[in-house]
Amino acid sequence: MEVRIKCENLQRAGSFKIRGAMNALLQLDDDQRRRGVVAFSSGNHAQGVALAARLLGIPATIVMPESSVAMKVQATESYGAKVVTAGVTSATRDTIAREIAEKNGAAVIPPFDDTRIICGAATAALEIVEEWHEVNTIVTPLGGGGLLSGTALSSTSLKPGIDVYGVEPEAGNDGERSFKSGKIVTIDPPKTIADGARTLAIGQRNFAIIRERVRDVVSVNDEILLETVKWSMYRTKLVIEPTGALGLAALFAGKIRPKGPVAVVISGGNLDFSLLC
Repeated sequence: MEVRIKCENLQRAGSFKIRGAMNALLQLDDDQRRRGVVAFSSGNHAQGVALAARLLGIPATIVMPESSVAMKVQATESYGAKVVTAGVTSATRDTIAREIAEKNGAAVIPPFDDTRIICGAATAALEIVEEWHEVNTIVTPLGGGGLLSGTALSSTSLKPGIDVYGVEPEAGNDGERSFKSGKIVTIDPPKTIADGARTLAIGQRNFAIIRERVRDVVSVNDEILLETVKWSMYRTKLVIEPTGALGLAALFAGKIRPKGPVAVVISGGNLDFSLLC
């Protein structure tokens, strides 16, 4: 069957995250813009918010875990944002960000559990369906659920009956377990090369949409994921980070038996090249 890829790795800031970040910041009033924004992220949301803030002239502080990929921290700083990493873990970044926001009067821009973020992310699938009317299946990576819930919301609204799948790393399959059990499952910080999917739980808003509109959620192991990243570079000449390759990896591993034609969302291209050594 025909498979096409939606190259969000070629977006400004290297991932789909700029869509939600820009949508959220554009809705701030003048007073909120003067007081600035605070976001918390392991990398791609950080870069999306930092770039959107620079383009709109808004001060931005980004709280990132100490374990974040170095190149993502550097890129976030290069967009002009202040990055806070000292003493920050994946489990505490939300709390620390909200403490900073309360102290400074800044607006918090969450990475996925936010209507503005979901609607911004939804525009990727909106473009897929509008430009490729024959598409019957869309596959996206799943971390906190912003991309998957937005994809499901826009695509099934435009084309009822379309199948939407989410894909996670096996080591961080909280979304798969949540989808199967019908309630949000929280996990310990997972060890996976898919750093953009190291979330501990799906967002409440995201899960409500995913349960209603997504066909299935599956997972793939890191070995298959790394091979998919390499294959993608060899065959498509594109730089794709592990999280961005989750959808393709699920197809290669036979975890999804889709009805064609199929669109796969490549969520980002901010690759840590040391993974290839």
